[in-house]
Amino acid sequence: MSNKPRTYSRLSREATLLLGKRIRLARKQHRMSEHDLAARVGIARSTLQRIEKGDPAVEIGLVFEAATLTGVDLFVPEATTLAPQIGRIDDKLALMPGSIRRTKREIDDDF
Repeated sequence: MSNKPRTYSRLSREATLLLGKRIRLARKQHRMSEHDLAARVGIARSTLQRIEKGDPAVEIGLVFEAATLTGVDLFVPEATTLAPQIGRIDDKLALMPGSIRRTKREIDDDF
């Protein structure tokens, strides 16, 4: 294993930062302490702090749970369920090939 830290694109870093800030704002608007929200999510307070700082290495499920518990919209405003969108994506995926293989490069050896 390499000790080199994982790098993320600028857009990924900005997206995680934005979501983290939205979670922090919503937590404060709901007058929840870091300790209270962390307990509800089932994580350490330090993990919540990483989420709110936009750390892209935090498990995405934890970030989504913190967002849901604070009322931060995920993908669509005021969604009670994302099932309709999941169904539409499943329909599109059913039309796609089951696997994608690299195309073989043909060697052009005509000189």
